[in-house]
Amino acid sequence: MKKIYYYFFFFLLGSSTSLTFQPYNLFFLNFIIFPSFLQILFLSKKNHFNINNFFILGCLFGYGFFLSGIYWITISLTFDESFKYLIPLALIIIPLLLSLFYGFLLIALFPFIKRTISFVLIFSIFFSLMEYLRSTILTGFPWNLIGYTLSWSNESIQILSIIGTYSLGLLSVTLYSLPFLFFSNKIKIKEVVFSLFFAFLFLGNYFYGLKILNKSEEIAFHKTKIVIVSPGFNLGRYSNFLNEEEKIKKLIEISKPIDSQKAIYIWPEGILSHNTANDIGKFKHLFSQFSENHVVVLGANNIDYSEGKKKIYNSLIVVDRDANLIASYNKNKLVPFGEFLPFEKHFHKLGIKKITAGYESFTKGKSRELINLGEEFENIKFLPLICYEIIYSGKIKSKNQKPDFIINISEDVWFGNSIGPYQHFSKAVYRAVEERTYIFRSANKGISGVIDSRGNLIASIDLNEIRKTVVNSPKFINESFFNKITGRIITFLTVTVLWVFFRAENLDSALSIFQSLLGMHTPPDPDYNNIKIGADGLWFLLLIIWFAPNTKEIMFEHFDGNKKLDAPQQVSEPEKRWYHWYPNQWWAALTAILFIISILELTQSKEFIYFQF
Repeated sequence: MKKIYYYFFFFLLGSSTSLTFQPYNLFFLNFIIFPSFLQILFLSKKNHFNINNFFILGCLFGYGFFLSGIYWITISLTFDESFKYLIPLALIIIPLLLSLFYGFLLIALFPFIKRTISFVLIFSIFFSLMEYLRSTILTGFPWNLIGYTLSWSNESIQILSIIGTYSLGLLSVTLYSLPFLFFSNKIKIKEVVFSLFFAFLFLGNYFYGLKILNKSEEIAFHKTKIVIVSPGFNLGRYSNFLNEEEKIKKLIEISKPIDSQKAIYIWPEGILSHNTANDIGKFKHLFSQFSENHVVVLGANNIDYSEGKKKIYNSLIVVDRDANLIASYNKNKLVPFGEFLPFEKHFHKLGIKKITAGYESFTKGKSRELINLGEEFENIKFLPLICYEIIYSGKIKSKNQKPDFIINISEDVWFGNSIGPYQHFSKAVYRAVEERTYIFRSANKGISGVIDSRGNLIASIDLNEIRKTVVNSPKFINESFFNKITGRIITFLTVTVLWVFFRAENLDSALSIFQSLLGMHTPPDPDYNNIKIGADGLWFLLLIIWFAPNTKEIMFEHFDGNKKLDAPQQVSEPEKRWYHWYPNQWWAALTAILFIISILELTQSKEFIYFQF
């Protein structure tokens, strides 16, 4: 009977977590949810729950989490009578499949459960790793990551430009879990110090964000204006209350183009779903209302026969006043079941098709390149994103891409008047801060607007508003530290952790390796130096690292783009640092020596590394 209570309580905890995200923003509930989560795990193990019971507990938490957080997916099934029978399946199958990540999370945590700082750290690391995996496996689904619970505070998320969403989630989970340490009758001083350290860390993060927001930012703007249009169409793919010619007329009417004003007009996704980008010329007589000073960005389906096979893309296109196609981008992060069917041939036999227009699945685009509008538009370069693509942290820009801004077009009518559009928009705010780039967003039946590089909302059009907003177009600001460095580090660490499971002979062996890495036991090796740093003492090392002068100096160097904040021991320009690379004879000599050593090593017989495994 006790198990049933635990199961129900875990489901309740998962369901309550959705209240901590947009639009509710009851983030403080996490200080109840996560400690309760850990306390039940602790009591469950004490009451001899087996690993299967833990798997069920994790799945129930995950099921409640996704059932309450993404129930809006069922709204997309109401636009077509032929899809309504899938609503019960969507409420059961999709949350259930996603809940498996939480089930496997508790299996991994099972050997570590104790009321210690070590366990809190392990839980936070494993939880964050699980979020990264569910964001990556297959197409990934990085919706409602715990880091998004701080979206209520623009000050608290400025650190995103340095550490990114996944790392912020790691720190947030650790902070939320700290009350668990005080559920014991015996409270140790190190637990108090550790908790205070994290509390002051977040407080320091808040004041850092406050300083960033209060500091004036030098931004240069183009003469070209940006016009964001929100038409408020009740997307008639199924009701079809408007044909596409009438849609374009309505969009032009809202746009009200001014001949003499150089401008980029941004329309939402999916404007041309029955016609294609190749057919845009048939609407030339409508686009003639624009002048040579205008280009229009809009969403359209695109068909390609170049490789002898019909391929359909969900695309963003740019056209001029003569309806000539200037540039296009094919979406490369597609929504499963919405834009493509996994195992399509088998589903077709059952009569199941994708939800968006057309029977055939969209083809995934190959890459995301910058779109340059040319000299007539001041060589403005923007990065195109379509709808769902805005939710992928660290996967927005490719290496060395330096867009002036990001354009995100979306079709949020599928969410209805639910929490979905608010959750979707919060992801755009995070990407703007993470990349330190302006984002211009046009979302039909969603939240449209302009988000600056600090996450401030410069202009907005609410959920069901029908109007336009006109703003300035910024020039490239600076590449964020996260985009340059942190994203690659996170990927490396994740691969390193997963490699343990690949290399280990079994799960127990893998967990034993993790225990050793975290100082939880000493390997049975007589030659092993019996010196270890317990994970309970890692907080002390973190203090040393964070407050080391060199750490601050290096971090401050990247905090504020082109200008440095007042760092301790500010370095004058002529002074050289050993950790900076300067092409000179010493670097040349060192490179030559390393090259020679490498060549000599190659002459020796070596076993290919894979054969060792």
